[in-house]
Amino acid sequence: MKYMLLIYSNPESWASLSAEQREGLSRAHQSLGQELIEKGQFVSGAGLADPITTRTVQVHDETMSVTDGPYAEAKEHLAGFYLIECDDVDQAIAYAARMPDAEYVAVEVRPVMDMSGLEM
Repeated sequence: MKYMLLIYSNPESWASLSAEQREGLSRAHQSLGQELIEKGQFVSGAGLADPITTRTVQVHDETMSVTDGPYAEAKEHLAGFYLIECDDVDQAIAYAARMPDAEYVAVEVRPVMDMSGLEM
């Protein structure tokens, strides 16, 4: 089963990190990513650009509107993701808990739907 590990951040928590802590985050992601690759569980992953570059698209009554910024009005923003293949949700949760970002804001674990039958 595929799971999306959604990494959340916020400007305050990022700004409060020292250069050493930021380097530690990077090293931890590299290590975890390498482990997932070696185990054949890594599908995809990426960091996301600053939320200021986000555009939110909505369509109401066939009229499209585009607004700047993320849709959710919150301090936290989606900062990146891992798409991984796991045996079960507990294994996905264990990987999410090892992500350094879980210490600072949060990592969300979501099953990916199988689009062939729209089932998880």
